[in-house]
Amino acid sequence: MRGTAVGIVGASRANRGFLVRTLAFVFLATFLWLQLHVINLTVRDWSNQPVVNESLYALVPQELHRFLKERRNNTYTQSFINGTLVASGSVGSSGSDDIGEREIAEIRRQVERVNAEQRVFNIEAFGPLASDVPVIVVQVHDRLTYLRHLIISLAQAKGIEQTLLIFSHDVWNPDINYLIQNVDFCRVMQIYYPYSIQMYPKIFPGESPNDCPRNMRKEQAMNLGCTNAQYPDLYGHYREAKFTQTKHHWWWKANRVFDQLTIMRNHTGVVLFLEEDHYVAEDFLHVLRLMEHTCRHSCERCNVLSLGTYLKTYNYYADFSKKKELLRGLKRQESASGGSPIRQGQEGDSTPLSNRGQQLASAPSWAYQLLPGLYQHYQKAEVIPWISSKHNMGMALNRATWEKLRRCAAQFCLYDDYNWDWSLQHVAQTCLPPSRGAGVAPRVDSGLITMMMRAPRVFHIGECGVHHKKENCESTTVIAKIQKVLRSAQNNLYPSQLTLTVASISKRTKLRKGNGGWGDVRDHELCLNMTALPELQLLS
Repeated sequence: MRGTAVGIVGASRANRGFLVRTLAFVFLATFLWLQLHVINLTVRDWSNQPVVNESLYALVPQELHRFLKERRNNTYTQSFINGTLVASGSVGSSGSDDIGEREIAEIRRQVERVNAEQRVFNIEAFGPLASDVPVIVVQVHDRLTYLRHLIISLAQAKGIEQTLLIFSHDVWNPDINYLIQNVDFCRVMQIYYPYSIQMYPKIFPGESPNDCPRNMRKEQAMNLGCTNAQYPDLYGHYREAKFTQTKHHWWWKANRVFDQLTIMRNHTGVVLFLEEDHYVAEDFLHVLRLMEHTCRHSCERCNVLSLGTYLKTYNYYADFSKKKELLRGLKRQESASGGSPIRQGQEGDSTPLSNRGQQLASAPSWAYQLLPGLYQHYQKAEVIPWISSKHNMGMALNRATWEKLRRCAAQFCLYDDYNWDWSLQHVAQTCLPPSRGAGVAPRVDSGLITMMMRAPRVFHIGECGVHHKKENCESTTVIAKIQKVLRSAQNNLYPSQLTLTVASISKRTKLRKGNGGWGDVRDHELCLNMTALPELQLLS
């Protein structure tokens, strides 16, 4: 009997020991899992951007490497947002799917505060803004790598210290804020589009649960009773917030800069519109001022200046209207080099001039082996009616032109096209009176007449965006090729004067249907109210 009792006690102790060991193991495993989870949270990349790689550093002067450095992401890191410290983990996602209502409310409060303050950074170093200097406005979404290189190119521009650089955001992002607030080469201001999808992810202007699906037929939508059932676009589709936001942002930004910022109250110069995936030549401000001067003296009806073009459609060799002119340039180069043929291929290439001329004339857009003797068009500008697909990059206009555009708010805001540039062309064709004045004139009347540099000073480096998605959106290839162009053209930058030519357009561009995506009456009202009611508040 006693032996049996001892056996029971021993078994009980063994069971307790096993239970204790099991609990200890579970506790240890749970502790380790929590530690790993915390570490993962502390290093979370809110900007959804890859770490800057070494190939990017190779494209940037060493003294500007500071603009490539990442903000440290951990729980102890805080982000200076216009003078206020905000924990990096609390706000700042580039999207809205992974942030909660409290964080969204905090972003709204910060945006309201920053927009009300209108703080200008570096004004102590550079002094008050002169009334006639260019103001540069950059529309920013969330592509941090492209924005870094735009800022780096701006830092190298001659005369940049005289300007005001305004960044207009539709995403609150601590990494982007950190980058911008480290810009020290000119005056800087940040403004925030206050009706962004990030701040209104589940109600208009975002997409509310009761919105009609894009491809639903109107009859089905009416039966379903979804919010915007009565307002499909021209093609029978319903709105998508991610596409409508860009047009809203552009119109709000223009209204904000020209009509609502205190620092712009007495500004008489031009406002240059850029985007986060642009890149500028070092002489872009010199050329912009030269274009302003040329407008006043030789083309009074030119009311838009265009510094950019899309390189994939720009061929430096094909810029000559006749092959003979190209061949004459080749012959001049051959004479200047002592009669030796110009080599375009491997050493020993003896391709006849006529054949080489044909090869060059048909060279692809990315062939950047430019000949110095063919750079004459670096000081040429073309006068042409404004065309949205050609003249929307590096576009500059003054207050007089803006006031005419603002009076056409209805034509801009009601036109069924989600693109701001197509909407602007519609305004030029239907609302603005033909631009008049002395000097060079295009053959076709238009409300917007642009003076466009034949050789661009603003370039597009974005491989991905709203319409285009690729596996590698951070390629350095485009940036490297643009830098090669600018190095080749170094001796032909900073022209002393411009030569104007008139585009050979004999017919007015036909009025066309919009691209759709803008049929919802709520978008119309929001857009119109940005001009009529600058302090518009949305119901949350």
